[in-house]
Formats: sequence, C-alpha cells, structure tokens
Amino acid sequence: MTNVLQPKDYLKKMKTISPQELSNFQLQTLLQTAIAPRPIALASTIDKEGNINLSPFSFFNLFSSNPPVVIFSPARRVRDNTTKHTLENVLELPEVVIGIVNYKIVQQISLASTEYSKAENEFIKSGLTMKDADLIQPKLIDECPVNLECKVLEVKPLGTEGGAGNLVICEIIKIHVQEEYLNEEGNLDQIKLDLVARLGGNWYSRNNADNLFEVPKPLVTKGIGFDLLPDEIKLSKIFTGNDLGMLANTEELPTGQFSSGEAQHLEAQKLLHQNQITEAWEILLK
Repeated sequence: MTNVLQPKDYLKKMKTISPQELSNFQLQTLLQTAIAPRPIALASTIDKEGNINLSPFSFFNLFSSNPPVVIFSPARRVRDNTTKHTLENVLELPEVVIGIVNYKIVQQISLASTEYSKAENEFIKSGLTMKDADLIQPKLIDECPVNLECKVLEVKPLGTEGGAGNLVICEIIKIHVQEEYLNEEGNLDQIKLDLVARLGGNWYSRNNADNLFEVPKPLVTKGIGFDLLPDEIKLSKIFTGNDLGMLANTEELPTGQFSSGEAQHLEAQKLLHQNQITEAWEILLK
C-alpha cells in the first residue's frame, strides 16, 4: 500500500501516552472521551430470588447479525473495585432484555444508573414501565423504541482490578419494535428513533435530523483514491480531508486541466457540501 506523505506543515503535534502512566480514573476519562459516541444498552435483569434490576451501559455494541449477537460490559467500579448488580444477575440467571435508548427517556435512564440497593427496583425509581417478555424472565422496557430479548452465551471477565470489563455476550432471540418508529417500508427510521449516545464525563449526543448525514459506501464502486488526485486539487489550501475524500471517491478522474485557483475551489467546496460531487469536478476543470 502506498503511503501519502503530507508536507511538513500539515503534520500535527501528538502527545504520546502509555496507559501505565495514568491512574485508573485518568485513563477511564481519556478513553471514554475519545471513544465516543457510544450506544447505550438499558439492561433489564433479574436474580434467582426475583429481584429486578435496570441499568444503562455504554460499553455496548452489535458484533454479529448472523447469529445476532450483542455485547455489553458491566465494568468493575474504578473507585472501589466492586461489581454491579447486573453482572451478578446474569451470572445467576443468564438472560437479559436490552432496551435501546432515545432522547425521550434519557433523563430516566440516567436516574436508573443510580446505585440503589439490590432490593430496590430501578423501573419504579426511574418511572419506566415493566412489561412481560415472551421468552425470558427479565422485563421489557415499554418506553424503549426497541427491546431485545437475549440469552447470555458467555460472561468473559477481562481482569480483576477496578475498571476491568466483563463482556456479557448475548444472542438476540426476539426483537420488539414500537411501530411509531417504522417508515413506510416497515424498516426502522433512523431520524424518528432520535437515539442518544454517551460521551465523556456528563456529555451525551443526540442523533436527530439536525445532525445526521449520509456518506455513500464505496462497496459497489471503487474510488480513484487520494493518490490519483491531481496536485492542483490535493495540495489545495481550501479543501479539507472530507472534501478530498469525496473527490477521491469518484470512479474515474475527469479528463482535462485542473484549476488551482482558490475561487474555483471555494465554489467547488460549496457543491461538495451539498453532495454534488459531479458538479464540483466540473467547476475544477479549467
């Protein structure tokens, strides 16, 4: 693979950190701020005595669609190395309902993260509604736009110290979707869902019509790549990496002489921001 070398002025100053140099809290803060946004799993579990627990986890994602597998991680607490009720519950009863969290309930799920006693029901504390699941004992969360009934395949501990994760590997065995979040084709509507995600500290992000955007996947077509962009374009002081990425995703470089003029580049950039890539290339031809 050919490396594209940038002029020296383009190189950024980097601070290099070894994880061992930081305290557990500092490392957790850095990683949770950098690795974001993270989807939120609202995990509904139950212990062998019937105590119900509800707790959100942002160490969560989809890892396979066939079979359908998600993983979330109730990490050991950094401050005192204790474990969470959710982890204890899935070890006793390997079942979990995972609710997908949207903006309508973000304050309630934050409340559910409070460390109540094992006997206290976070559904009641957070004002969320329990509903019987079809195949497993933990309760569905009626307010969640999507509920996933899961059987726990494995719980894999990653360490024994504070901050260590415990991967709860779950196979989805039933999916419940509120119909109001479906589009005319019967698929989930990304804008209607209005999902939220965790960032670092107390920060969340909201995924709605104001900040969602689409990027075509280069799966069917093959873009020419950065290396084949003309120098008049590649070395522009106007175009950003995103702009060049859009231009480099074209299948065939247009024929002709290309302009290095800032006026043309600014005009082409406006078109790129409107996803008018072909029109942008036309502007760039002298």
